[in-house]
Amino acid sequence: MADAAQVTIRRATPADVPGLSAMLKALVAAGKRSRPADEAFVMASYVANPDGISCFVALSEDGEVLGLQALSRATAGNPYGTPEGWGIIGTHVSPAAARRGVGSGLFRATREAAQAAGLPTIEAYIQTANAEGRGYYAAMGFRSWRSPDGVDCKRFDLST
Repeated sequence: MADAAQVTIRRATPADVPGLSAMLKALVAAGKRSRPADEAFVMASYVANPDGISCFVALSEDGEVLGLQALSRATAGNPYGTPEGWGIIGTHVSPAAARRGVGSGLFRATREAAQAAGLPTIEAYIQTANAEGRGYYAAMGFRSWRSPDGVDCKRFDLST
């Protein structure tokens, strides 16, 4: 598996959807994801989300999808209860690429996109059972700020 120096981070395109879907299906098979992972979901929710600000993909030297990070602008009535105008972030890293710098590389790109979009804050909506996810966001500088039933919502303030 590639180390962080051999990982390419770039904006996802429709051509990436099959690989992104396959990576998400691997997360489902590993018990690390319960949401849909089919190509239509990936396209609509990540790559071509109408509220999307960015969707970055991490690729190995041989083009294997190692992860994705999507950022969208929270609109009124969003399913997470994220304040309107904030960013909503989602991060997914291949089980084979965990703890190899993929997530931090993705967040550097996403943070720049969030700042360029003028977001005040980014929120991550993480199931409390997802210790890896909570640890990742804490390591990126997110802090817990609200706890709906079974969820740890962490925020990253861009103005600080």
